[in-house]
Amino acid sequence: MLAPVVAGFVLHPVLHYEPSIVALLGAGLLVAVSTAETSEVLSEVEWPTLAFFAGLFIMIGGLIDTGVIDEVSKALADAIGTNELGGSLTMLGASAVLSGVVDNIPYHVTWWALALGADLGGNATAIGASANVVVLGIAERNRQPITFWQFTKYGLIVTAVTVAVSLGCMRLRYSAPA
Repeated sequence: MLAPVVAGFVLHPVLHYEPSIVALLGAGLLVAVSTAETSEVLSEVEWPTLAFFAGLFIMIGGLIDTGVIDEVSKALADAIGTNELGGSLTMLGASAVLSGVVDNIPYHVTWWALALGADLGGNATAIGASANVVVLGIAERNRQPITFWQFTKYGLIVTAVTVAVSLGCMRLRYSAPA
C-alpha cells in the first residue's frame, strides 16, 4: 500500500488529486484490506494533533483572506528597504521568535534567513513545530507527558544556541567580500 501512496504523492500534479486525498485513499484502502478492527485503528489516530493542525491552517487561511498577512508583509518590506544585512538579520530573529508560537510549516519561504529562523525558532516551544506537537501527543499516549513549560525550558536553550550560530553565518554571508 505504501508504494501506490508514494506514487500518488509524486504524481499528484498529473492526477489532479491533492496529497491529502491520496493519503486518505491510501489509509481507507489499508483499513479495507486489513484484518484489524476499524475502531482499533481509529483509536490509534492522534485526534488532538489533527484537530490542532486543522485549526491552525484555518486560522492561517483566515489571516490570508482578511489581508493581515499581506499588510504585515508590506510593512516589513517597507521597514527593511534595501538593507540586505539588516533585513536578513531582522527576518532571522523575528521568524525565530514568531515560529516559537506559530507553526513553522506555513511560515516558510525560500529566503535563507526566514527559513533558518522559522525552522530553528520552531524548537522554542511545544507548539512551534509540527514535530513538537506530534512528539507531545506520542509522549502523552505513552504515559510520559511533557508539559508546555518543560518543553519550553529546554527548547529556548536549543533555539538560542542554534539561532546565534545562524546569525553568525548570516553575518559572514552578507559582510564577506564578494
